This record gives sequence, C-alpha cells and structure tokens, in this order.
Amino acid sequence: MTGPKLNERSFIAGERTGTRASVRGSRMSASKARVVLNLVRGRDVVIADQVLQFTEREAARVIRKVLASAVANAVNNDGLDADTLYIKACYADEGPTLRRFKPRAKGRATRINKRTCHITIVLGVIDSELLQVVQARRERAVSGRRATRGGGVADRRARVQASRTKRSDDAVDTSVEEVATEESNIEETTIEATAVETTSIETAAPEAEETN
Repeated sequence: MTGPKLNERSFIAGERTGTRASVRGSRMSASKARVVLNLVRGRDVVIADQVLQFTEREAARVIRKVLASAVANAVNNDGLDADTLYIKACYADEGPTLRRFKPRAKGRATRINKRTCHITIVLGVIDSELLQVVQARRERAVSGRRATRGGGVADRRARVQASRTKRSDDAVDTSVEEVATEESNIEETTIEATAVETTSIETAAPEAEETN
C-alpha cells in the first residue's frame, strides 16, 4: 500500500510550515482572488495590510480579514510578535461551483456558474538580518511622515504670520494715506477760507472810501 498522495502544492517550500488562516467557500472566483494575492505575497504583514486597505477590489476586503485572522493566530496561539511576521505563502483554490439557470428564448435555459474559492494565507517569521532592514525602513517611513506633517504645519504657520503682517502693513499704509488726505483737505479748506476773507476785506475797503 502506498501512503497518502501529496499534491503539487505540498512540495513548495514553506507552505506546509507556519501559522495559517483560511476561508472556505468565499463567493468569488479564484482568479479574482489571485490578482490581489499576487500584490501581497512575500511582504511583511504591516505593508501587506496597507496594500489591501487601499486596493479597490472586493477580494481585498476578504483577504484582509484572512490576514488579520492569521496574525491573531500567530500572536495568540504561537506567541509570535506581529511585527516580525511576513506572508510566507498565499494561494486561492477553486471551490464548488453553484449552478444556476437563466431563462432564454424558445423555452431554453442558460446555465450560470457562480464560482467559489478557498483562500489560504501562511505566515512566517522574518530573519534577524532582514528584520533589521524592515524595521529601519518602517522608522524612516514614520519619520518621513512626521517631518512632512511638521513641515506642513510650520509652512502654514509661516504663511499665516506673513499674511497677518501684510494685512497690518496695509492697514498702517491706509491709515497714513487717510491722515495725509485729511491734512491736505484741511489745508485746502484753510486756504479757501483765507482767500474768501481777503476778498471780502478788499471789497469792503472801496465801499468805505466811497462812503467817506
């Protein structure tokens, strides 16, 4: 008698060992799930979760839940650190096909195949040397985001301060112009009043001579 047969996937290095999680009978085709799995295969769990979060596919939502379940299994059951894990293997196998029928012309019916798949994610521990590189990369990314945020705040504060200074300078210039305009108006009024008084005096003098 021969032992149990192993499929081709069993001989792939690393897929039989490690913490895993799977979902069976997911209502999508295996080809659609494989498109998303190819994006995160070999990545550490932090980057993989970010990729799945911003991937606009329905399969990404399901695969992200499977990834979270695998990380929880590794932390709670195996006592591993979540920051030291990466996706060692991930694959989608075809599940049972649900057959439905749609009525067509002349009393005929067309079969509709509703595909299902089984999604599996296997996690492994990153090597010590590679882990240092990954942690350094994460620190640089975090520091870069902080610097970007801080620089943006500082730039905004500088712009606001410059705008306020400009407004105050414009207000001072406007007030100076208003004062100068008022002074010129007062001088013109004084000159006009003096001219009127002079004219009235000159007019009154001949009249007084005639009276005498």
